[in-house]
Amino acid sequence: MSRFLILDIGAGTMDLLYYDSGSGTHYKAVSRSPVLYMAEKAADLPDDLLITGREMGGGAISNVLKQRAQEDEVIMSASSSSTINHDPEKVRSFGINVIEDKEAEGLRLTERYSHLDISDLDVDRLKHIIKGMGVPFSFDIVGVCAQDHGMPPAGMSHLDYRHNIFKAVLDENPFPHALLYRGDEVPSFMNRLTAIAESAGMLPTDEIYVMDSGMAAILGASMDPGAFQKERVLVLDVATSHTVGAAMDGREIAGFFEYHTRDISIDRLESLLIELADGKLEHKKILEEGGHGAYIRKAFGFQAVEIIVATGPKRSLIERSSLPVALGAPLGDNMMTGTAGVLEAILRRKGIK
Repeated sequence: MSRFLILDIGAGTMDLLYYDSGSGTHYKAVSRSPVLYMAEKAADLPDDLLITGREMGGGAISNVLKQRAQEDEVIMSASSSSTINHDPEKVRSFGINVIEDKEAEGLRLTERYSHLDISDLDVDRLKHIIKGMGVPFSFDIVGVCAQDHGMPPAGMSHLDYRHNIFKAVLDENPFPHALLYRGDEVPSFMNRLTAIAESAGMLPTDEIYVMDSGMAAILGASMDPGAFQKERVLVLDVATSHTVGAAMDGREIAGFFEYHTRDISIDRLESLLIELADGKLEHKKILEEGGHGAYIRKAFGFQAVEIIVATGPKRSLIERSSLPVALGAPLGDNMMTGTAGVLEAILRRKGIK
């Protein structure tokens, strides 16, 4: 018997799942994402800023800090500055002063600056949310998913690099749970997931697992009751920032694509699904369109598709589709797609399923 805390950290929301494998009980919550929460805190702090902590999702918090740097002094520790860019000189180009972590800690003690410690995991905030569920803040296993582009070598696109990470793993082991990592085995080039695993070490838990949210969404959507018993399935997760679609042949990933949600139209989304099943997507073409890329292992043909399942907070985009799309609800909840995927990946990794 195990008590699980599963978190899906997205651009718009942080989705939480508490699951007790002994009783089968599960509780769920959807809150504001850490990046929005931290951005609001940074915007409200007075005077000059000192930012410490770890790399976290960028977006809103990066924008706030860049804007504040035009008006006030903003200092970031080297570890936290990776939130904006992995190149410290690029961060400095926005008017932000980047200093070593030890020097930042010394400045924090002077109380000269308004201080904010940033992270994708805020333990105190999590404690309030979990206790609000009426369950103990103590777990056997913690699993977290978030999007990680990795840290590419000079001259390589971070989108290409992310694609190559997935491709290398799936070519050898074509299952989404192959991209689940125990906390002490996260590849060093996956900076954000490494930071999350380190932060999760402050939680009362025996085991920690992390996973990219794209792979978690693919696996979670495939756990929808309408898709679970079928062999040839298209899954689609239309999230706040990114849209991922995958062709599932049983438990295997036959192929997938990833796009920025803001850039995709209903017509292009329909054609992507058809081309995905037919094996006609090209990674380079998707990149040229502004997408994240595509991966094809094999094709079973669109005519062989048994069901198309759509999840995600922005899935209303697909509701007008001429394709026969079913609105999915893994664990009975559209917003639990990522958490359902991480939970399933852990269970498969541990040989429970």
